[in-house]
Amino acid sequence: MYDEQMRAFARDAMARGESLNSISKRLGMSRATLRDWRDRRGRPRYPNDCPRCADGKLDAASYAHLLGLYLGDGCLSKHRREVYALRIACDDAYPRLIDEAADAVLAVHPSRPVHRVQAVGYTSVVAYWKHWPCMFPQHGPGPKHHRRIELEGWQQEIVAEYPELFLRGLFNSDGCRVANWTTRTVAGHLKRYEYPRYMFSNESTDIMHLCQWSLDLLNIPWRMPRPNARSVARREAVTQLDTFIGPKS
Repeated sequence: MYDEQMRAFARDAMARGESLNSISKRLGMSRATLRDWRDRRGRPRYPNDCPRCADGKLDAASYAHLLGLYLGDGCLSKHRREVYALRIACDDAYPRLIDEAADAVLAVHPSRPVHRVQAVGYTSVVAYWKHWPCMFPQHGPGPKHHRRIELEGWQQEIVAEYPELFLRGLFNSDGCRVANWTTRTVAGHLKRYEYPRYMFSNESTDIMHLCQWSLDLLNIPWRMPRPNARSVARREAVTQLDTFIGPKS
């Protein structure tokens, strides 16, 4: 990674008409990097764009959505030169959710491209940045359910402002909208009734509590059929979730 001063030197040289080959040799960087900077000319630049440790701007609504996706199906992995990759694993059965995940990542970190890496049965939405640990301080070694997951104060404020988008991220990753059924005896006859409900499941007790907290913020009733699952089944509650989550597609 190169600092903004080095980028400025390279851009000034290109503006004066110096060849990429000459600049590459003089500044010790690849021509591919220079070509990328040249071709990206005219796009918005974010010289110091981390919202936490610098002066970058944060799309809080998109971040609330992305935080939910990260806690469900996301992870960070460290690469060379202190660069981290954010990966959101998305089931190929739901192309709309893949698009939404890519849009959320791009809105939070708009200065770099978002990649889609195909695997068996799923697509990883991937973006590289040195500052992903600033944005997701919950990052750590091992599975999330093996370590403490707590939101920092600034994250709590964002979730409290956009609980619908946070829940959308959680349910789009580790939740579903399903058709449930039950039977009742009516006038001596057994009748079957079907009704929709939302289910959210996660092995992390802390993430389960965050889901509960967000539902409580919206006064949405829930129950726990088992320790790692939360159900929303009342008709009015399902209708409310349908307004900002809905079936996967």
